[in-house]
Amino acid sequence: MYKTPVSVLVVIHTTDLQVLLLERADHPGYWQSVTGSQDPGEALAQTAAREVSEETGLNTNNYQLTDWHLQNEYEIFKEWRWRYAPSVTHNTEHVFGLCLPSPTPIQIATREHLRYIWSPWQEAAEKVFSSSNAQAIKKLKLPNTNH
Repeated sequence: MYKTPVSVLVVIHTTDLQVLLLERADHPGYWQSVTGSQDPGEALAQTAAREVSEETGLNTNNYQLTDWHLQNEYEIFKEWRWRYAPSVTHNTEHVFGLCLPSPTPIQIATREHLRYIWSPWQEAAEKVFSSSNAQAIKKLKLPNTNH
């Protein structure tokens, strides 16, 4: 079964703007926020909650999960296109935020990630490999945003 070309990006951050980053197991050195594809019939908020749980062990019901009403369209890296139908080249990503009171230990999904770090938002924005991930992290510093 092919993946749906609709995904979520969940920026997990603390009230003092520390950002959780995960290092990809299939591409060491690539750091990112929580991401994942929408399952058929699943609402985007459900996708975000499921991916956070799968990748970190955190329960979004215990924190504030917010739809930032921001979406990005990007070309899927060629090395990952085999996961999608042959005609699919682009993905639409929907951005969410999850605010925690302080950095929290997490349980990484070892098949997906090697390790995690908490970084100040400026460092996190520099460290992530995805420009849309960096742009989302930078929104944390802006007043009157949807997070």
